[in-house]
Amino acid sequence: MTNLLLDLPPLSAARFASIEDRVARLLGTGQDVLITQGEALLPLEGAIRAAAGPGTTALNVITGPYGQTFGDWLRDCGATVIDLTVPFHTAVTAEQVRDAFAEHPEIDFVSLVHAEAATGNTNPVAAIGEVVREHGALFYLDAVASVGAEPVLPDAWGVDLCVIGAQKAMGGPAGVSAVSVSERAWARMAANPHAPRRSYLSLLDWKERWIDGGRKTLLHAPAQLEMLALEACVERIEAEGPEAVMARHASAAAATRAGATALGGGIAPYVHDAADAAPVATTLRAPAGTTASDLVARALAADPGLPLAAGGGALAREMIRVNHYGPEATRGTVRACLAALATALTDAGVSVDLPAGLAAAERAWV
Repeated sequence: MTNLLLDLPPLSAARFASIEDRVARLLGTGQDVLITQGEALLPLEGAIRAAAGPGTTALNVITGPYGQTFGDWLRDCGATVIDLTVPFHTAVTAEQVRDAFAEHPEIDFVSLVHAEAATGNTNPVAAIGEVVREHGALFYLDAVASVGAEPVLPDAWGVDLCVIGAQKAMGGPAGVSAVSVSERAWARMAANPHAPRRSYLSLLDWKERWIDGGRKTLLHAPAQLEMLALEACVERIEAEGPEAVMARHASAAAATRAGATALGGGIAPYVHDAADAAPVATTLRAPAGTTASDLVARALAADPGLPLAAGGGALAREMIRVNHYGPEATRGTVRACLAALATALTDAGVSVDLPAGLAAAERAWV
């Protein structure tokens, strides 16, 4: 059997390095960028375990489930963790972070999720980064969901460890991810005796054997198809223009939010303030007397390919998520999702106005 995806020549170190360089340009960073051979949880965990340990005092911002996971990893590393938790329908503020530093001046590590696709909020990283820099703490950012949907600027924001994945707004593969690393972060890792070494989680192994070696020899055979897919999705973003890609996501979010509100029947944006809503996905609160997971199942019955999902865990009862990211950040996707939700709500006995919803969505698309 022959196939275009079989019998490919090995990916060279030079090709691998060139893809890293393109990702760095996408992030506008002069920091080292490592492409890691696995889903984004690999560098997310690897970066925390490399930079934190006993003696670390971490401010862990929780605006959704990933923030909770980071706190667990930090505690497992032996760090003292101060959780700053805000309701999932809003975003954290720079003032709240500043207040945490005032109460705990010993904080030397801050972990934050930029956009929580699971809850639909996005956090003001630029303003928070100013506060973190004022106090000299190391800044760790999960930008997996936000990259491609909104600006991600590690250098301008003072982010020391910025992890991205390609599977959401970039419209790329899930099997590879990347992390940008500042010189301060490398120094913190090198001084941490508990940082993973000779491990798949080890960023320091890549630093010493790949970056310091001039990116001439790869540590192991790269995931060939995923690397080529990553290269292709970066090329596609470059061709369309990052600003145009982000504009599509912003329009999709605004249109979904406006359209759902105009449907009526009690369905409403889950994130209260539009300024706190993430462009990558819009979360909606199911009307009273209905269950989000039931409504999503009804909506998907006619078209299983729609990017609709119920919230995870306890949120499955109240939250509907419209995943308008990557190739789904289009007018057609928004209209189809609104129509399917209108049908599901009608079937559940809720009166809605689909023409009003579609008209509002069209007006909101800019």
